[in-house]
Amino acid sequence: MRRLAEEESGVIPGVTICPATDSECTACGLCIVKCPTEVEKVVAEGAERIGATIGARPPKEEIAHTIDHTYLKPDASPEKITQLCEEAKKYNFASVCINPGYVSLSAKLLKGTPVKVTTVIGFPLGATTSTAKAMETRDAIANGADEIDMVMNIGALKAKNYDLVKKDIEAVVDAANGRTVKVILETALLTQEEKIKACQIAKEAGADFVKTSTGFGGGGATAADIALMRRIVGPIMGIKASGGIRTLEDVQTMIKAGATRIGASASVAIIKGTSAGAGY
Repeated sequence: MRRLAEEESGVIPGVTICPATDSECTACGLCIVKCPTEVEKVVAEGAERIGATIGARPPKEEIAHTIDHTYLKPDASPEKITQLCEEAKKYNFASVCINPGYVSLSAKLLKGTPVKVTTVIGFPLGATTSTAKAMETRDAIANGADEIDMVMNIGALKAKNYDLVKKDIEAVVDAANGRTVKVILETALLTQEEKIKACQIAKEAGADFVKTSTGFGGGGATAADIALMRRIVGPIMGIKASGGIRTLEDVQTMIKAGATRIGASASVAIIKGTSAGAGY
């Protein structure tokens, strides 16, 4: 497999980007430098076209098992987290996603159930040090966290400090000690090239998922972004769509585009088919 020169594309050594030679193109769509038109075509086609080869819209009863029932607002109370956990048990959500301070309570409330405890690390800016993120991760796991949603170092990515971005993710993966790690990219803040690069780095660093958004970054998941992410990470790695997902149709669209997990605060309304307001 051909690898582009690091100085030309900024690709981390060892990450395969394009199998083509200089004189031919396989239209793999992965090279923002050599084949920008093909990459843009992936985005333009969106979920309805690309997603058709990835997965059909699942029935409503299966949707709940893909949802991380989320409450990350700063005014979260023990009563609200208790309600969140009770709802997660009732509707068989995949997990609850809560701030680290509520991991212990959530783990206690969900003990003996299939509902997992997900917490966030370096949230919501991703600007804390790798050491701090690793310490947060170990503390969360000690308190009962099953899954870790970490925020990537967005500033480092934009500065093209790819080695730092990779080491930051690796620090959390190592600290997670086998637990599921999802890397939040904050796609609304990234260019297409940065989205591609972020997916490549997260995969190379050993993360289990890439995730679109924190819900606090001014934008959320789009079907086009999910389709692009799936094209880059391949068929095995998980993709979590989060931010602005409020209806059953939203969920089905994201899954069809390639998402395997959904982050939503409107989870109950989604399953019941009722309207939900903004929030995360």
